[in-house]
Amino acid sequence: MDGGGDGMDGLRVVPTRRHGRERLYVCLPDGGNVAWYDREEARVSLLSDDRRAEVLQALAPFVTGPVTVGPPPVPTPAELARLTLHPDDDLAPNRPGEALLVALERAPGPAHRLRPDPRRRALAAEQATGTALDRLDGAGLHTLHSLPLPGGDRIHHLLIGPGGLFALHVLPARGQRVRVADPLVALGRRTPRPLLDRVRADADRASYALTAEVHPVLVLAGPAHVTVTAPPRSVRVLTDRELPDLARTGGVLKPADVEALHAMARDRATWQGV
Repeated sequence: MDGGGDGMDGLRVVPTRRHGRERLYVCLPDGGNVAWYDREEARVSLLSDDRRAEVLQALAPFVTGPVTVGPPPVPTPAELARLTLHPDDDLAPNRPGEALLVALERAPGPAHRLRPDPRRRALAAEQATGTALDRLDGAGLHTLHSLPLPGGDRIHHLLIGPGGLFALHVLPARGQRVRVADPLVALGRRTPRPLLDRVRADADRASYALTAEVHPVLVLAGPAHVTVTAPPRSVRVLTDRELPDLARTGGVLKPADVEALHAMARDRATWQGV
């Protein structure tokens, strides 16, 4: 298209949101983009430098303060990996409890049953935990939910942030007393189970997949009382109310490392060999 025939009146500014961030696109009458403005980065990216004056005039009502103007920044390896990932292989859209949601849709069970379906209790616990983790995203963290492992296992939640990587296993414990004696965990009067071994094994598989240290965390959802006889080996035990504590640690991973690990972890292929 000839660059001189459109005039400044031909450019339109269209606001969009990408990955939770606002971006203003500057478009030609036919919808083609000539530039975009990232508010948070205070940067105008030009696809064609000969339209610089037109673009800046179109954006003038929206720009606050000084901005950098130039060609689009070169994407990082993490951004390239995210851009080339097929939607079917991208685990980032997984909802908390995704695997349980799918299982309940396929086999909802009888409409009338004497006892509540334990899958629904587990789902409610994972959803509550997932909601609490998603609230931490603004602190430079990423959370992935319901990551499938070979053999039918899964990591309930994976938290990636400045404080490192955490594989979270959620135990529904609404209104119950919980006793932890490594590796055993007992709910109420039920027989104790060696749950901490499972939590450690999941974190070890995640460490292998991501070639980085992943810390195991057991999340107790809604317990009435928790007794820990001795600090468990390498496993952190938290209630769902204590999840923000994971966001308060830092100094382990740089922002670029967080992004690169998130790009790797959201790829389904990463988890197929563990």
